Amino acid sequence: MESSAETELGRRVASFRELGGLSLRALAAAAGVSSSFLSQLENGHTNASVASLRKIAAALGVTPAQLLDDTSVHTRGVLRAADRPSLPLEGAEKYVLSLPPLRNLEVYAGRFEPGGSTGSEAYVHGNSQELFLVTSGEVVFQLAEERYTMRADDSIEFLSSVPHRVLNTSDAPASVVWINSPPTPNESPHAPA
Repeated sequence: MESSAETELGRRVASFRELGGLSLRALAAAAGVSSSFLSQLENGHTNASVASLRKIAAALGVTPAQLLDDTSVHTRGVLRAADRPSLPLEGAEKYVLSLPPLRNLEVYAGRFEPGGSTGSEAYVHGNSQELFLVTSGEVVFQLAEERYTMRADDSIEFLSSVPHRVLNTSDAPASVVWINSPPTPNESPHAPA
């Protein structure tokens, strides 16, 4: 008969695995444990050693404490602004909001100083549905040959396979958000989006 603690740990491991979009087999391989062990753990039929728990947590991108705490199985936790990975651009900064493993969305926030841009050339990545939203200030959004002046709360939806770029031609900073679905395949989470 399995114990309540084993059942709860297994439930949390399964929840984090599903949140990360991982199959049981993929998580087992990433953690260096057998699929049968992981299945037994998720079903509450066995418990994990500290070493196995650490490997599983690392493969899930969480801490061992998060696996043992039942208050956070529906989230990967709060990403503090100071802890966001960033990608420097030309007079701008792009921040990663969706940490790997990515499942359905890839999200970034950006801040453009006056004269800042995503680069001198338009770029493409994958063929995802992309939404670009200006949260403050004003920027010019270039999509193929079209240029759109966009202000706070303006958004545009497009395919990420169409060349695009952002530039701030105003005299004040601007903040923006990029959302891609599905995430751009085979690229670093720190690549421009």
